[in-house]
Amino acid sequence: MNSHSQSNANANTTANWNDFNDAEAQHAGFDLIPKGTIVPLRMSIKPGGHDDHSQGWTNGYATQSFETGAVYLACEFVVTAGPFAKRKMWSNIGLHSAKGPTWGQMGRSFIRAALNSARNVHPLDNTPQASAARRINSFADLDGIEFIARVDVEKDNKGDERNVVKIAIEPDHKDYAALMGVAPKGPTGGGQSGAPAQTTPAFAAPARTTQAPVSGKPSWAQ
Repeated sequence: MNSHSQSNANANTTANWNDFNDAEAQHAGFDLIPKGTIVPLRMSIKPGGHDDHSQGWTNGYATQSFETGAVYLACEFVVTAGPFAKRKMWSNIGLHSAKGPTWGQMGRSFIRAALNSARNVHPLDNTPQASAARRINSFADLDGIEFIARVDVEKDNKGDERNVVKIAIEPDHKDYAALMGVAPKGPTGGGQSGAPAQTTPAFAAPARTTQAPVSGKPSWAQ
């Protein structure tokens, strides 16, 4: 490129930087994903730097609130398929609260359901294999886990509505096998866990013939 062309390129760059008339118009935000929609998700954990070795919370995955002292996993959920693919949601998974055990129990319940969903384990299956599938070595085993979940809607601290994830869809859900592309799996003890009976899936999952590997030592869940 000669000096004249370079000069023109620099002038154009400067003009574009200063002149926003040719910038694209701002687009409105996404509409909310309808409440009750079932979507496939990938969960990732935003490390908060809080460790408690007595609880097995290591590698800085947990976050502690400066205001309340509550401990949680700050999670991002990315939809992996369907019309809402690449949409993101954020929810916290409770680990501990000074107000009582409820926060941590909700977190444990959610993680148990997410592991059941990801690893195709019926919630009433208490065989040694199922028990092993509900154990983790550390929070690192949950960072990147993929499962299906029901989308919910709640208001944030500004009063605006936002999508959140509170319920993982387990193998006792009537549509689980079709959505995950796996063979139907029954419980060893009979019955249902009370998972939602109906909702409209937002995707068709590709066939899957293998199950995620299991390992480790338990921790908790939301």
